[in-house]
Amino acid sequence: MNFHTKDRIAYQKITEAFKKQRTGATPADVVATTGLPLHKVRELIPLAADEYSARLEVTESGEILYSFPGGFTSKYRGFRARLRSFGEKFGKAAKTAGRFLFKIWIMLMLVGYFVLFMLIALASLLLSVASNSNNRSDERGEGFGGLWAASAVFDLIIRLWFYSELTKTLDRNYRGQPQGPKPRPLYKAIFSFIFGDEDPNKDWSSKEKQNLVAYLQANRGVMTLPEFMSLTGRPPQEAESAITAFCVEFGGMPEAAEDGTVVYRFDELLLRKDTRDRSFNGAVPLKRLKAFSSNPKSMNLWFSILNGVNLVFGSYFLYNAVTTGAITPETAKTASYIYHVGYVLFGILAENPLPFITIGLGAVPVIFSLLFWIIPAVRRGHVKKENENITMENLRKAGYSRIWSDPGNVVSDELIPQSMNPPSAKILPKAKEKIIQEMGSYALPEVTINDAGKTVYAFKDLEREKSSLQKYRNNIKTQSLGQTVFDSGV
Repeated sequence: MNFHTKDRIAYQKITEAFKKQRTGATPADVVATTGLPLHKVRELIPLAADEYSARLEVTESGEILYSFPGGFTSKYRGFRARLRSFGEKFGKAAKTAGRFLFKIWIMLMLVGYFVLFMLIALASLLLSVASNSNNRSDERGEGFGGLWAASAVFDLIIRLWFYSELTKTLDRNYRGQPQGPKPRPLYKAIFSFIFGDEDPNKDWSSKEKQNLVAYLQANRGVMTLPEFMSLTGRPPQEAESAITAFCVEFGGMPEAAEDGTVVYRFDELLLRKDTRDRSFNGAVPLKRLKAFSSNPKSMNLWFSILNGVNLVFGSYFLYNAVTTGAITPETAKTASYIYHVGYVLFGILAENPLPFITIGLGAVPVIFSLLFWIIPAVRRGHVKKENENITMENLRKAGYSRIWSDPGNVVSDELIPQSMNPPSAKILPKAKEKIIQEMGSYALPEVTINDAGKTVYAFKDLEREKSSLQKYRNNIKTQSLGQTVFDSGV
């Protein structure tokens, strides 16, 4: 944290005072321990509460009590914080560099190896035809590299060119028939299949803060923890930590209403020139679910086919390199045409082509092909998990908002609107139960059964808190910038 020298010294005194009284201290306790002015203590305490994850409690007198049941460990300083920060930065940089290098490798492997294998197959086909026409065909033509297999490969090339998603764009351009927007480049489509697309919620943190600020400006700069939960979808314990950090960032201060209800005030956010209501009128913004890939399914299928071809050829060359080995006058009689062509091709580059065949045409494409399928499979699982978390967060917003709108009459079946029903019907009952439990950990409800046999929850404490908040807001005098008293342009 960046402070002026005097504030840094004052902040150190406040943290030392809290360390001596971990079970709880009020601003008056800190003043008594440090001798600092009360206004300075009230200014810096939220920073300490955020850094050391304080717990806020309200006493019967209405004073805020700060305690640290989780220990007194800084989130931003110290060896652990520096190590965590370094690890996050290093991990992010390594991930970015790794993805970049792997993307280059993907293009070289998927497309490059496919073209190479097709050329070898085509050459073996021509060699097989020539050999057959001269009546010199032997047992070599009966294996994988025989005439039938080579013809099948050649047929695959034709089908890929004329029917696949990979080349129909070229065909449209050739015919001069524009069909909608220009398609993405091939390499981006491949990356979309392997790594997915850009996170649709990448700037969510900024949007969420804007939404919270807009809500505060439309509600006299005051909110309670249940409102914060409804706007962010965070459960109580997580929300308490998050709203403390939000107070630090936007100049908020926790206060206690007459009945002890904790409210968070952000007076400085009300001093604005543009007084338009930018809040969302009850339609709380929701996160978007992530898509596995933006490619058409048919395109991803063709990528899998290309990769499958590379896997088959790579396995074939690896197997023959182990079983047949080097091409000699003896092995030449039994070696297949495709293996023979590959061996001759690499023989131009090296005196002993066998290691290059084993690694270059065998092990490398096999390993790549397996990774090409494993990475999307693993990512699909992660996307599913992330979408489950996003769905639960969105459902929390709807459920918390419904509870807060009428705390005394919450019908379980009406907790989530039908428009927000998740794709899987199994999720909804568990989500409703979890939302009730989470809100119940903040304010215990009374449970009854209505005449229709439905479960009804009455959050009496939330009703009192909502009533207290309304009175508190009504007593706040709206602030405005007032008349200009100085203008540097005059």
